[in-house]
Amino acid sequence: MTSRITLISPAMNRSLRETRFDDGSPLDPSGATRAESVAGSLRSVDRVLVSPTVRCRETASALGLSGVAEAELAGLDMGRWRGLTLDEVMAREPDAVMAWLTDPDAVPHGGESVRGLCERAARWLDGAAEFEGGTLAVVEQEFVRAVAVTVLDAPGSAFWRLDVPPLTATDLSGRAGRWNLRLGRELGAEDH
Repeated sequence: MTSRITLISPAMNRSLRETRFDDGSPLDPSGATRAESVAGSLRSVDRVLVSPTVRCRETASALGLSGVAEAELAGLDMGRWRGLTLDEVMAREPDAVMAWLTDPDAVPHGGESVRGLCERAARWLDGAAEFEGGTLAVVEQEFVRAVAVTVLDAPGSAFWRLDVPPLTATDLSGRAGRWNLRLGRELGAEDH
């Protein structure tokens, strides 16, 4: 059985604009408007899932999607760094930031490691492969990165080398253990 999964990254909000570790900020008006403008461009799917974060839920709503929140789709747990900007943390804890950016097992913030997120993404993909039909999930950019690292069997250090722009789609097709990946499709672009 071939599974089809589309991961949509959230539209722009203050946290993304300021390189701030998710603080629960809603979408910017421009982000909501952009999502609303491409709402009709998504292909029909059998199920819609959403990360529990505010920006993912609001992106799904702006896209005209009614999805089920799934905790496993959450972004990277940033522990005590949540709500701070990368610059703020870098000024206070430069060694901790460097460890976090170079060691996929590091958790200087007390949250979740990059490797832990990749393992969670792999478990989710295994389960998603059992679903017959198409799945669309609105998820944080770091979850998309974790899926790409997992699918490509890339080292954890590759996580930081992947850019996931706001409001783009990453398409997967295949089955557990054997996925094809298409990254960074701008929503609204003809692709089907």
